[in-house]
Amino acid sequence: MEIQDDDLDRFEAEGAAPLPDTEASGHVDHDGISIWYASYGTGTPVILLHGGLGNSGNWGYQVPALIDAGHRVIVIDSRGHGRSTRDARPYSYELMASDVLAVMDRLGIAKAAIAGWSDGACTGMILGRTHPERISGVFFFACNMDPSGTKEFVLTPIVERCFSRHTKDYAALSATPDAFDAFVQAVSLMQQTEPNYTTDDLADISVPVAIVHSEHDEFIKREHADYLARHIPGAELVLLPGVSHFAPLQRPAQFNAALFAFLTRISA
Repeated sequence: MEIQDDDLDRFEAEGAAPLPDTEASGHVDHDGISIWYASYGTGTPVILLHGGLGNSGNWGYQVPALIDAGHRVIVIDSRGHGRSTRDARPYSYELMASDVLAVMDRLGIAKAAIAGWSDGACTGMILGRTHPERISGVFFFACNMDPSGTKEFVLTPIVERCFSRHTKDYAALSATPDAFDAFVQAVSLMQQTEPNYTTDDLADISVPVAIVHSEHDEFIKREHADYLARHIPGAELVLLPGVSHFAPLQRPAQFNAALFAFLTRISA
């Protein structure tokens, strides 16, 4: 039966589908913090980077599908998110990009595709620009690369349900379960001030990129997606009808089809 959870009622109540069991999981100590990861399957590696305030469990509908398609799938809890810790430094996408490289080094992954969602997409794009020798392509879903790309925040019922789920997950997974409010403030500060890529920065990106934008995205302007697709060399624009910023949860089959198409393209 195909999953459809457009209003995120199911996600708020239950979360996404559980991640599969794996013995290939643990923590990487990196630069004074501890980053949690899990690896599944064999084949061409794909790293999934979740959105701000979330955790790797939000990819529960994608991991099994990617395994079945013959990929090695790696999920990473961003610093301070999920099971990963953080230090006193402000959040930055560059720091989170360095965490991803540390996990790749620990797992012996020379090169991987990145599928990033919101903040995870920004982290992936930074990796694609700064370390193209390690990144085979970036599936850039629901994110901006400068502050002009964001809409004015509106707390819709869908956003509120997602936030409710993140609150529960943080309490269950974090090493600092009582620090959710401070965590939200710190992540929000990063989102309000970063990233700040110029058109010249975008022109420096040489890896294959798909700019993926949902019809009803609550946070990212459609014209910003168009702008990114125009200024990143060779980038393609992929539009997802009927869904919002939470497409991987709302209509996983639709989202997965777009992701598989990109992975097939870059492997060719």
